[in-house]
Amino acid sequence: MKVSDNTGDTRSRIQAVALELFTEHGYEKTSLREIAERLGVTKAALYYHFKSKDEIVHSIVDDRIRILDELNKWAEDQPPTPETRRAMLERYMDELFGNENHSVMRFFEQNQTVLKNLSAGIEMRTRMMRLAELLCRPDDSPESRVRAALSVFAVHSTWFAIRDPEVTIEKRRRIALKIAYEMLDKIGTEEI
Repeated sequence: MKVSDNTGDTRSRIQAVALELFTEHGYEKTSLREIAERLGVTKAALYYHFKSKDEIVHSIVDDRIRILDELNKWAEDQPPTPETRRAMLERYMDELFGNENHSVMRFFEQNQTVLKNLSAGIEMRTRMMRLAELLCRPDDSPESRVRAALSVFAVHSTWFAIRDPEVTIEKRRRIALKIAYEMLDKIGTEEI
């Protein structure tokens, strides 16, 4: 496999191969040399795009942060209705974990300690919590705010809790949304 002249395509291919290796062997046990070898390029060619494994991880997380920022901006302009909450969560799931992005979730799951210590991981958590805040109104109860956060985590939990490789991505999506909707639909309805 040769690295093409298209920088965007090359960057994406490096990210994809790095994710594969980080998931297979773990972040700590994967070297830049191994990434270059799997790509079929020299380390120097890889260094042209990324100087370290941390830079690769930051680029992957930065892509997700950009998506979250766009989603949060969209959500800020929406009315706080049950339908909007569902639409927000569906967009979150599809834009961050749809298509081939499930490999990112597998990486996140298997390398949590790495992300916890990187600034990009902290920024990602901040954006996720902002989404949870947007799922309810500022005057909603603490219980509603917890429900909103748990609905976001329901999306993630299908990657952590369901270890069966036979469960398809579509089935994970249905399970996550079903559980998330159970939480979302009760926001603002509880009695204190």
